[in-house]
Amino acid sequence: MLNDNPKKQRTNWLKIFIIVLIFMAILAIGAVAGVRRLYDENLRPLNANQGSVSVVIPAGSLLREVARLLKSQKIIKNSWAFERYVRNKDASDKIKAGTYELSPSMGVSEIVSIITEGKIATNLFTIIPGQRIDEVKKDFLAAGYSQAVVDNAFNADLYKNHPALVDKPTGADLEGYLYPDSYQKTASTKPETIIRQSLDEMQKHLTPEIRSAMTSHGYSLHQAIILASIAQREADMPEDRAKVVQVLLTRLQKGIRLESDPTAFYGAVLAGQAPSLDFDSPYNTYLHNGLPLGPISNVSESSLRAVAYPANTDFLFFVAGDNHTVYFSKTLTEHQTNIKQYCHNCSQ
Repeated sequence: MLNDNPKKQRTNWLKIFIIVLIFMAILAIGAVAGVRRLYDENLRPLNANQGSVSVVIPAGSLLREVARLLKSQKIIKNSWAFERYVRNKDASDKIKAGTYELSPSMGVSEIVSIITEGKIATNLFTIIPGQRIDEVKKDFLAAGYSQAVVDNAFNADLYKNHPALVDKPTGADLEGYLYPDSYQKTASTKPETIIRQSLDEMQKHLTPEIRSAMTSHGYSLHQAIILASIAQREADMPEDRAKVVQVLLTRLQKGIRLESDPTAFYGAVLAGQAPSLDFDSPYNTYLHNGLPLGPISNVSESSLRAVAYPANTDFLFFVAGDNHTVYFSKTLTEHQTNIKQYCHNCSQ
């Protein structure tokens, strides 16, 4: 009888083990089913509201940025579910920049179809954040305006009395002052009308408080907009731009060249050359001290606020990695390590 007890005990433990395994399997299946139900639910329309919202997807936007944008605009229920759906459809690289009329009554599948097929709103003209003036001009040409009409519309003298331009140096063009947004357009709308509307929007964002804060660092408003344009092009994420401005201001204070890729590229493109860090122009902050000659793109609200309220940090370097994440550092050694680790395909 004594010899049978170990066998019975092993048998009992085996039964318990099997029961536990079955129980855990049931739990796992239930959890998977629950996650699937939650995922499916988050792919459905946010609500039954048939109203539409104009959503601007900037060029070069990452999937996570598009998901956050749609969530913040109250178009989708959940950014995670949206990202997973797009990845499952292998459509991450198919999202097209532009202005879209989207509704919370649309499901994720319909929204993804619209933004991957480029079904942009046809009654709007969109100035995308971070665009250069030459890129905005090309969009006007693509919208059906003639070269002569577009060239005339971008004559800064037409708007010299606009309050948004009171700090613009005489002779400077409109670079940096056209606020990125979507503007209503009909067949009879003139480019000057859209440009004036964008300047009106810029003026709304250049409140007395923002103007005062932007110039509190010892630079004119025009120079502050130059800083904002560099931050706009250097960092995709708004939360990184205040740190970028802190680095720029610190380097200017210490007499260190800014060494900003977008400034060098801008000067080359402006001269009709391929983007290059070596092309010598007044915009190349690798070759010249101080700020570039002028702004290098338009600026968004987050970039204006970044200059007004830079981060309270003591970084001296930053690099935008291959994944568009910006990595900050205090020493040259740390900076070089970040370049080696995160910047295999970068120009730096």
